[in-house]
Amino acid sequence: MSLYPSYPQSGLRVFRLSAELIIAVALLLLMFDAPRLEAQTAASANVTASVSQPLSVSATNGLGFGALFPGNAKTVAVTDAAAAAFAISGAASGNVSMTFSIPNTITSGGNSLSVDTWTARRNTSNSASAGTDFTPSASATQAVLSGSGNLYVFVGATAHPGASQAAGAYTGTLTLTVVYF
Repeated sequence: MSLYPSYPQSGLRVFRLSAELIIAVALLLLMFDAPRLEAQTAASANVTASVSQPLSVSATNGLGFGALFPGNAKTVAVTDAAAAAFAISGAASGNVSMTFSIPNTITSGGNSLSVDTWTARRNTSNSASAGTDFTPSASATQAVLSGSGNLYVFVGATAHPGASQAAGAYTGTLTLTVVYF
């Protein structure tokens, strides 16, 4: 008797070996391709925003020096009716930053007149008789709007006509810029 069966049985043996090999390869593939089970965790956070009321700024009065005479300086104080006045409105108790663009001179045609010693006062009520004094400049000045969202700013300065200052109507622009901070 032979260890190996005759031809018809050896075909069966080859088939059986092939089937075992296929099953083994399939199991290996499944083992490496199986989805990995991992512990997962997650957290969520709320996203919020609060949109503030837009700021508005209006000039309610221009700075007026009135009649000037050559060689005689004239000062307009923040409490004078001729002082520049600005009204600011925005969010109640909002924090704001104010900057000014201030002219060093005002002009009439080709002539200029020196303006300096700028002063300002801010108040949460529309009155220059009280409030906080500050120097208006390009550097930021911080303030807080009233509980109803208002702030008033009053500005004065000194004009210096020269001894031979040319006659004319002199003008310039004082600009107040306000932003939330």
